[in-house]
Amino acid sequence: MTEHFDLIVLGSGPAGEKGAVRAAYEGKRVALIESNSVLGGTATHSGVPTKSLRETALAIAGLRSRQLTGLTLQYTPELTIQTFMAHQRRVQMAVQSGVGVNLERHGVHRYVGAASFVDPHTISITSHPGELAITGDVILIATGARPVRPPNFPWHHPHVYDATTILTMHRLPPHLTVVGGGVVGCEFACLFAALGIPVTLIHSQEHLFPFVDHEVSHLLREALDAMGIQLVLSDRVVETRIAADGSELAVELRSGVRIITQALLVAVGRMSNTDSLQLERAGVTLGPRGQIPVNKQYQTEVPHIYAAGDVIGSHALASTAMEQGRQAVTHAFGFNYRMHTPDHVPYGIWTIPEISMVGETEETLQANGVPYIVGRAQYQRNARGMVLADPIGLLKLIFSASDLRLLGIHIIGEAACELIGLGMLALETQATAHTLIDLCFNFPSLTDMYKYAAYDALGIFRSQQDPAHGPV
Repeated sequence: MTEHFDLIVLGSGPAGEKGAVRAAYEGKRVALIESNSVLGGTATHSGVPTKSLRETALAIAGLRSRQLTGLTLQYTPELTIQTFMAHQRRVQMAVQSGVGVNLERHGVHRYVGAASFVDPHTISITSHPGELAITGDVILIATGARPVRPPNFPWHHPHVYDATTILTMHRLPPHLTVVGGGVVGCEFACLFAALGIPVTLIHSQEHLFPFVDHEVSHLLREALDAMGIQLVLSDRVVETRIAADGSELAVELRSGVRIITQALLVAVGRMSNTDSLQLERAGVTLGPRGQIPVNKQYQTEVPHIYAAGDVIGSHALASTAMEQGRQAVTHAFGFNYRMHTPDHVPYGIWTIPEISMVGETEETLQANGVPYIVGRAQYQRNARGMVLADPIGLLKLIFSASDLRLLGIHIIGEAACELIGLGMLALETQATAHTLIDLCFNFPSLTDMYKYAAYDALGIFRSQQDPAHGPV
């Protein structure tokens, strides 16, 4: 007989795992189907491993020490790919194992194989032993996304990579060209530049990260320049030629510039993993790049079929995918769990230096005609920042000009993706500059910058109220 489940989850990435576990925790009978032999989706296949490589690069290159007086640290040219990848592989295996343990602990039934719809309630699973079918009352699609592979690149060449295959390279290249100045492209560009490898970054737009606060984006560009990354902006690749002996690649740009490189990373976007699901049999239609359209409850046009994570073309963040998976099954089964996405979702970018942000930017407030005040605190004027020798780091707080209520937090520098947590909590609780000033932080600590950025804003606020008062 065909096995029946309350919930069938397609995909074991952050959205799938957390959705499955949430339903199982509430007593539902849950099945999870994963086409790969390892669990975790993009988060464990490339997301966390990339961050591990970043830490290894920082340690090897001595960038954690930066310009400490009397010390000069840098990586050895004899560094092997095995040494460089060792920590990443250990972390990857541990994180993947953790996903399996979590599913097993909650009694989720696991299937390995390729899933496809037979009808709106029946899923076929094709695997090495054969084919079987299971049925479910509710189905959550969380199959993730994969890198786009434009046809104008020679993907058969062993040194042409996407964001997934670059983690399988067999040697460190003498030169790397990155096509695409989005988050993934910039993170990899920084990672390899930290090792002293010459990097060229090609971006079709005029600015990096237009969604990031422009002041922070400008500081990132300064950091990339300081690392020796050659930026080619407002240009695009029209053709890539392979040298006769196969050792080099010639990248031809629209501007007529030719770049000779030994390795090429193409990071120009992602497309949803939906092409093999046979969604038309379930009555679900697809959007651009295979994305699944959903409503605010993550329902598709078929009420009992939900989708969450990268497959719906959202922020491509593991943190938001987890919440989407939980909220999808909460809505499907009516669980007693909060039914809305948090008002403020942080964004983390693991470039060198890190960037993290949450809430409004100066640009969004200007577009909406909202008066605001900015308070700043620089790492190089903070005792802990001095210890870290971080010359670029900045904490930028944006407050309402009327009542100094916190509206946005923008950070570039060491531990930015950790520091943002305090700012997110302050946003959710509608804290003001006075709230942050009244807090007592560790000294020396980077969190202490929240107090002094708030003081900076308060000084501007008071000078606007009474110009004779001057800054605090």
